[in-house]
Order: sequence, then C-alpha cells, then structure tokens
Amino acid sequence: MRNEKLIHALGNCINHCNYCADACLDEENVKMMANCIRTDRVCAEVCSTLNQVLSTGYTNVNALVKYCIEVCNDCADECGKHEHDHCQECAKACRDCVEACKEFLA
Repeated sequence: MRNEKLIHALGNCINHCNYCADACLDEENVKMMANCIRTDRVCAEVCSTLNQVLSTGYTNVNALVKYCIEVCNDCADECGKHEHDHCQECAKACRDCVEACKEFLA
C-alpha cells in the first residue's frame, strides 16, 4: 500500500512529539522549552490529521502532505536546538517523517 510507510512515519512522529512535549514540562527551565512544547503539539496535530485523512482513502492530500513537511521541519529545527535526548529523538522522528512525506509525493 502506497500510504503504509507514511502512516508508520506519521505515527512515530506523533508519539515522539507527544512524549517530547510532556518531557519538556519536566525540564528545570520550562519557560525555555515553551516554543519546543508548542511546536511539538502543533506537529503532533498536523501529523495526526494527515494520518486520519490518509486512512480514509481520500486522494486530494498533496497540499496537506506539503504542509506536514513544513511543520515537521519546523519541529525538527526547534527540537534540534535542545540537547535533551527526548528533543533529539523527536527531531529525528520529524526528519524521518519529512522523508516519508517526500517519498509519498514523488
């Protein structure tokens, strides 16, 4: 199935973003993590929306996939600024999701 790899990458990204946002709340300087938390939450929402739309078989999804690439890149950049393992792992999941989105569009 054409969507299978992307659906897997989206699920992985959603899980990492949700975990990262939650873990950021436990960091000593939460205020410094505010943009990371916000970006994680938005990325998880966008990935979740795309995941749900793909599961319907609806085919007019390219604009949403492109937007997902933008948001995942933003999240990878933001999380990449922080040295915490959860942030670095989230950044990787976001980059993997971007690659899966690009493959889907190819």
